[in-house]
Amino acid sequence: MEKIDLKKIETDEEKFSPEKVIQQEEVEVVILAFAPGQGLKEHTTPVDVFFYVVEGTAEIQVGDEIKEVEHGNIVLSPKDIPHNVRNTSDEDAKIMVVKTPMPK
Repeated sequence: MEKIDLKKIETDEEKFSPEKVIQQEEVEVVILAFAPGQGLKEHTTPVDVFFYVVEGTAEIQVGDEIKEVEHGNIVLSPKDIPHNVRNTSDEDAKIMVVKTPMPK
């Protein structure tokens, strides 16, 4: 059994770097650890994505909708729909991103 400790993944105020924790043919799981003000640029993926807010609060955009999402919530983003994630709060935020199947 492999155990992945999400508590060990920390934010870096100087350089944002996604942490790929699982990469298999069926799925890719990435942890985004954002310091306040950090975020992704709007983009699309050729696969379905869901965002699970592990810690903190994040502003999540899917298509034309933008919402503040607190920890414990999941947001779905269908393939080929523009989306992004940003930490607009004053505290660190951790987002688990699940892509299925794994993008090629």
